[in-house]
Amino acid sequence: MSQDERNQHPETCGSNAAPYVLGALTQHESEAFRRHLDTCTICREEVAALQVVASALPAAAPQITAPRDLKRRVMGAVHEDALAEAPPPRRPAAHRVPRWRPALGALAVACAFALLLTGVFASGGGGGGTRVVRAEVRAPGATALLRLQGAQAQLTISRLPQAPRGRVYQVWLKRSGGPQPTDALFTVSSRGGATVGVPGVGRGVREVMVTSEPLGGSLRPTRAPVIVARLG
Repeated sequence: MSQDERNQHPETCGSNAAPYVLGALTQHESEAFRRHLDTCTICREEVAALQVVASALPAAAPQITAPRDLKRRVMGAVHEDALAEAPPPRRPAAHRVPRWRPALGALAVACAFALLLTGVFASGGGGGGTRVVRAEVRAPGATALLRLQGAQAQLTISRLPQAPRGRVYQVWLKRSGGPQPTDALFTVSSRGGATVGVPGVGRGVREVMVTSEPLGGSLRPTRAPVIVARLG
């Protein structure tokens, strides 16, 4: 057991779920929490519940990229609210319903509030330069959102099946001709999640696609796309 996993006490287990879903953890914290998810049913259920809330937000309000320090401050308030709602600590008992369950609704609401609040503060209350495209995903239950800001793009994926053995997911850009390969190769977590930077998105790009390719990537797609985000 790693030091990160030992630090996950029963009283605070699940406290990193909201910032993990929001992408507010550092790379080290996110990797440690993903390892923790492999052995913790409590946190897996917490993440699954909060992802439902987070996935619904793009349709409710524009997504704006906020400064990291602002996200930290908002998430600090979320943690305080979640701990305030939780019942007093009790000695762990076998087969007992997790004590944080009554606070799940409050934490989900706080998570949604944090996302909306971050967008409002970052944009200064006005319009934003970030565009969010809900991609078509050809895998039951999976979702994907493409966030575009200028020439920068990021693909956020949930519940996508693992690529077959000996293969990896590859991102493609389609302009007027056939799909053009990128060097964006990725795998998904045990829960099917991934956040991928998409290079080269600019004028003329009509679609961003993801296919399953042999390890190392391909120059031409060898499989039908599993994700297609249409930009116009």
